[in-house]
Amino acid sequence: MEKQAQYIKSIEIESLWSNRKHILWELRPGVNILSGSNGVGKSTIIKRSAAHLKIMHDRHVTRNPHEGVKITFYPEDATIIPFDVISSIDRPMLSSEMLEKISGAEVRTELDWQLYQLQRRYLNYQVNIGNRIISLLTSGNPDDQRLATELTKPKKVFQDLIDELFAATGKTIIRSKNEIFFNQYGETISPYILSSGEKQLLVIMLTALVQECRPSVLFMDEPEISLHIEWQQRLIGIVHTLNPNAQIILCTHSPAIIMDGWLDAVTEIEEITI
Repeated sequence: MEKQAQYIKSIEIESLWSNRKHILWELRPGVNILSGSNGVGKSTIIKRSAAHLKIMHDRHVTRNPHEGVKITFYPEDATIIPFDVISSIDRPMLSSEMLEKISGAEVRTELDWQLYQLQRRYLNYQVNIGNRIISLLTSGNPDDQRLATELTKPKKVFQDLIDELFAATGKTIIRSKNEIFFNQYGETISPYILSSGEKQLLVIMLTALVQECRPSVLFMDEPEISLHIEWQQRLIGIVHTLNPNAQIILCTHSPAIIMDGWLDAVTEIEEITI
């Protein structure tokens, strides 16, 4: 029987490149920021760790499913943890025309595809929350009515944050729609025509929201790409506002990411190399 972890306790990689590097990274439950020069293996650590977890989830195995990688959970007898991987590079997709036909949306880049998938998760999130609210409101317990009200708050916080962050360009999220659309000076616009930075921030925020405040891992490889300095500085705080139980594991080159009190969460890659 699967037991869900609260967070990842450590990541060990026996040979990062051709038996030349052994990595042992002891992680914090909250925020973990990996720093180092270009080409030293930061992105490789993120990718191999996420691939390891994906194999565990897909194959329902608990011991060394990805050769050379070992992930330890807390508690140690846990076997699984929900996780998401966010890609920040807005590259054109080779099969964009086919994806547009399948999705019915303007899916042309990798960020567009992530947004399309998150729109589906956002719909499921709303259905799940709605069902839980109905169950609480019909229980006859006065305390359950209070809990039902609490369940509506994360979505409103998300919407309020979006309106605040996108205010400079006159965009507000349309709250009457079940999917994400924006009003900009009276015109309804799709998220697929946002700038790369806006798409990227929206992907990160939606991912944190649909994790439903559960213990989850959020892998991010250089999430500062395309974000302006203010958004970079606020990024970690925004994620933890939307999911206080998310364990953030990211690599970055940007000093702005750590400006809002996260300096002690930084690990230099040399510190975890054996």
